[in-house]
Amino acid sequence: MDERTAPPAARTKRWTLRLDLFEEGDTTKVHAVLDTGDNTLESRTTAHRNPHDDPVPEIGDEYAAGRALVDLGHQLLRAGRTDAAANDTPPDS
Repeated sequence: MDERTAPPAARTKRWTLRLDLFEEGDTTKVHAVLDTGDNTLESRTTAHRNPHDDPVPEIGDEYAAGRALVDLGHQLLRAGRTDAAANDTPPDS
């Protein structure tokens, strides 16, 4: 078995996600930061309460945080596609 066919060595990584939530009136804002150790991704999102709804801050938190996490997910997928395309080199002839 050579290096090309040997199974990769096991590894463990820790990614850190920080969500900061800010509430002001009927608006909840989130600043999300994902630190992968190799890269840092950020997202800023907002949720606005419908003026006809009862004020339940947890709902705004969930919407704003959920939007930030979805945005970070899209950023990760774009980064993966970009990295994969850059790594797609033709085999040696």
